[in-house]
Amino acid sequence: MKLASTRLIAADIKKVVSFYEMVTGQTAEWLAPVFAEIVTPAATLAIGSAETVALFREGSAEPRANRSIILEFQVDDVDTDFARLKGEAEVVHEPKMMPWGNRAAQFRDPEGTLVSLYTPVTDSAKQRFAGR
Repeated sequence: MKLASTRLIAADIKKVVSFYEMVTGQTAEWLAPVFAEIVTPAATLAIGSAETVALFREGSAEPRANRSIILEFQVDDVDTDFARLKGEAEVVHEPKMMPWGNRAAQFRDPEGTLVSLYTPVTDSAKQRFAGR
């Protein structure tokens, strides 16, 4: 089995896609007016409009309701990326050290999903991510 992507359901798909293009520096591929993907070297972020929920089961997903997931992006220098993005998104916390060896900052996307940027700092953290 292979984890193929993480998908967000968005009330305002254009605004959400634009936000993640800014965060990642990648251009989204629009596969339909209601669905886009941002492909990064390690993972794909899929974004569907609220209209796509009916294709699965009405009410099975809801935009702006997420409070249990954090989308994490590994970056070369979290402080540099934090400085670039802090005026563009709601800041949850500024860069700080985490007990597992990463320096991380968090934002919220336009619909409230937590977004974490992190840089492995300690030797054990660097080693843990070396093969990913």
